[in-house]
Amino acid sequence: MDIEEKINDLGLKLPNPSTPIASYVSVMKVGNILYLSGHGPEFKDGKPVVTGKVGKDLTEEEGYKAAQGVALNLLATIKSEIGDLNKVSRIIKLLGFVNSAPGYTRQPWVINGASDLLVKIFGETKGKHARSALSANELPMNIPVEIEMIAEIH
Repeated sequence: MDIEEKINDLGLKLPNPSTPIASYVSVMKVGNILYLSGHGPEFKDGKPVVTGKVGKDLTEEEGYKAAQGVALNLLATIKSEIGDLNKVSRIIKLLGFVNSAPGYTRQPWVINGASDLLVKIFGETKGKHARSALSANELPMNIPVEIEMIAEIH
């Protein structure tokens, strides 16, 4: 099935690709590998649509949903770079940061929002990936989740 059709069938849509907020590029292509810079939630009117610390301002479920949104932002960047998400051979790795309240230690369950969605979209073989999930005491613009991705394309 077409990847964008699968996204639509899940009741989701790709946002407009995000633009870097500082001096870097969103994606770097080296051979058939895409290295995606850290992405956060979708922005509207120059501000993130969701902010706050998980475990204080946001529940774990809200953090999970924010991570799903970040995964969609990453896919939007891939589409803008290569034109077609069907060219993704596999998701290799995620590095996720969770803006965590003191004492909050369930970062892997928050980043599961992105991981679970990528498996739903690409399937076990192409979507299952290596991953790290870390706590951050602050993230840019108070976003709750930031995720980097490495993907293989053909």
